[in-house]
Amino acid sequence: MPGRIVRSRTADLVAEVLGSREGREHLSQYGWVQGMPIVIATPKELLSDTMGLASVHGRAVLIALLNEDNGELNFMHVSVPNAGLAVVEAHPADATIQSLFEQVAHDGVATFRVEYWQHSAVAHWIPVFESGDSGRTSKKKTSLLS
Repeated sequence: MPGRIVRSRTADLVAEVLGSREGREHLSQYGWVQGMPIVIATPKELLSDTMGLASVHGRAVLIALLNEDNGELNFMHVSVPNAGLAVVEAHPADATIQSLFEQVAHDGVATFRVEYWQHSAVAHWIPVFESGDSGRTSKKKTSLLS
């Protein structure tokens, strides 16, 4: 990813997925388009902080998270808050991005809201990308489910 200032294992894996035609095709099946912002998060990061970073883009984003247990790169697609959605209760202030990933991995999709959003947004799970050559970025199972 040109212009990247901070290097992390997650950023390297995101670049690997985006650097392959198969990876881009996989993500595009779940709403990714060229130029879409990708917010890289750490599991213990507060959900409100991650959504604050997502909000500055003013459009749908992908959130990327590295599963610390098995090294899998997980993605979810997050819409912008939308007045057309039912307003759901805000997640607790101490909720982590990992908790939303776990909910979305389990349910496939979730309507959610953080405390400073007036409207709810939708997050949907993107199945783990199965790289044909490296196998480092994926496995077939949903990694956040126990």
